[in-house]
Amino acid sequence: MGLNYFITGGCGFIGVNLVHHLLATGSADQIVLFDNLTVGQRADLATVCNFSEGDATARSKVHLIVGDILDVDALTTASSGAHVFVHLAANTGVGLSVEEPRKDMEMNVIGTFNALTAAHQNGVGRFIFASSGAPVGLVDPPIHEKLAAKPVSPYGASKLAGEGYCSAFYQTFGLETVALRFGNVYGPRSGHKSSVVAKFIRQAMNGERLEVYGDGTQARDFIFTDDLLAAVRAAATIKGIGGEIFQIATNHETTVSEMLALLVAQFEAAGIAKPDVYYGEKRLGDVMRNYSDTSKAKRVLNWQAQMPLDQGLRETLAWFYDG
Repeated sequence: MGLNYFITGGCGFIGVNLVHHLLATGSADQIVLFDNLTVGQRADLATVCNFSEGDATARSKVHLIVGDILDVDALTTASSGAHVFVHLAANTGVGLSVEEPRKDMEMNVIGTFNALTAAHQNGVGRFIFASSGAPVGLVDPPIHEKLAAKPVSPYGASKLAGEGYCSAFYQTFGLETVALRFGNVYGPRSGHKSSVVAKFIRQAMNGERLEVYGDGTQARDFIFTDDLLAAVRAAATIKGIGGEIFQIATNHETTVSEMLALLVAQFEAAGIAKPDVYYGEKRLGDVMRNYSDTSKAKRVLNWQAQMPLDQGLRETLAWFYDG
């Protein structure tokens, strides 16, 4: 028997890719998406599937409900009947959290609490929380699950609170939560995404100079969407992992300058003029080095990233051209 998936933020970058992945692998009987359409749009979802919408009882395999995670009643009603609740909806990114820390807190803390409440009330079997390396903050990498958290940014603090509530709902109420700390995700269908890979591609295709925050020596762990989605599916189905946290990344450190050199080579191969690069001010709340030890995910989830960075960048650029 397949699973019924409920996905908040389902029209966003990762949400649309997850829908595509679940349909391609035949992993879901029903997929219900919950999104307020402030970033992802119906048109983004329509690129990967046909879907129904609204509160009608006659639903297609993929069904969209427009709503906000700050409305706990709407969230609870919408997620009724779900076996797996994937909570992707969030205020994303360090920069936005520095500009509007209260908004970041409301979306990422209260929104996550509402999602957990809805899942608990509906007896959902597995709750997957999209976290990041940001809760750990200023530590010597690689990041692993046993490190004490020291968040630097409001975003990191809000994601840490989400992890804490996941643990509490598991320990107190028995809701099987799994927190996945995503690395820097890139890949196809990232047209709305503000992360560095998507931003550089958009700037280059528009003939603009590329803006690097700081001197480019800051290191990140870039993970391709297909690898990430395989981890989400493993987290949804493997038994006995309630209450756990996993680093989901490549276990490899790449500086922004190194990634940019690979990407510029892809630009030139695609006939895009070599862009000028501008080095600006370091962003408040950023950490210099952030990459993950993924040995726990390999051991427990039987998962590890497969996509080489240069190939992943090539496939991402191809989507921007053809997608």
